[in-house]
Amino acid sequence: MCTALSFKNNDFYFGRTLDLEYHFDEKNVITPHNYPFKFNYTHDICSHEAIIGTATVVDGYPLYYDAMNESGLCVAALSFPDRAKYFDYKENCLNLASYEFIPWVLCNFRSVCDLKESLTAVNLTNKYFNDDFPPTSLHWMISDKYSSLTVESTSDGLKVYENNIGILTNAPEFPYHMINLANYMNLTSNIPENRFSSELIIDRYSKGLGSFGLPGDGSSLSRFVRASFMKYNSESGSSENENISRFFHIMDSVTQIKGSIKLEDGKSFYTVYTSCCNADKGIYYYTTYNNRTVTAIEMKKSNIDSKDLICVPFIDELEIRYL
Repeated sequence: MCTALSFKNNDFYFGRTLDLEYHFDEKNVITPHNYPFKFNYTHDICSHEAIIGTATVVDGYPLYYDAMNESGLCVAALSFPDRAKYFDYKENCLNLASYEFIPWVLCNFRSVCDLKESLTAVNLTNKYFNDDFPPTSLHWMISDKYSSLTVESTSDGLKVYENNIGILTNAPEFPYHMINLANYMNLTSNIPENRFSSELIIDRYSKGLGSFGLPGDGSSLSRFVRASFMKYNSESGSSENENISRFFHIMDSVTQIKGSIKLEDGKSFYTVYTSCCNADKGIYYYTTYNNRTVTAIEMKKSNIDSKDLICVPFIDELEIRYL
């Protein structure tokens, strides 16, 4: 499970929550200029922009969960349980393993417009990374400051949707999420009008009644609605700190608290980390479940001409400012 969000307020911001019941030794990872990416079915890429995001590194390969490149193109992979379908190798297609999709996008393209036409040739395959990392059921949100796409590989093939709302959660398929929003079109952040009956005087006993009925559960459908409402009804100034604060406040509305969702094996499902990229400045911000302090990594101030991956472990212990 997860939620992805993008918005523009002067600069462009993009990020996500990662909701799991375990860790994969994830780290902040900067892939420097021209670090070689090997692909199973197409040519290797040895010339590209720098990339920053969160990944698990296996045998020198960054398996990114979310990332951006220097041009400000951003991608997040989100769980798409029981919906994703990957295929065998197909002739006359650009065949990519699902774990290769984010590197392929960020190494080859600088904008959604540049990418969109190339997606028509893509076939996402069922190729394993290795025996410990089989294909994961995923779909993707890809965004820049001008537009967003949702990419889903289902039994009907690869589907590419214009994502004008700039939000993505999990199953079901993206079009259903957009249809479902119609059920909440009467919600408002304003003081509600009495439409129940003109013959009745109804007392507004509380503030916030305009959003009465906004779903508060942890399901993907409800998180999509809630994140969308908060995005389009939240405010901030235009400074970097104000925008970052706004971003994390929106994401707080969809984070999962440990113990509030239990899986079949009794394990707790929770928000492992929340990320936020300033894609214009190349800054990657994050919080973790245990550390609510916002931490920032500036890609453009790092050694992005290094020959090796730059791996920065998460700061995952609670930091308290004592006065």
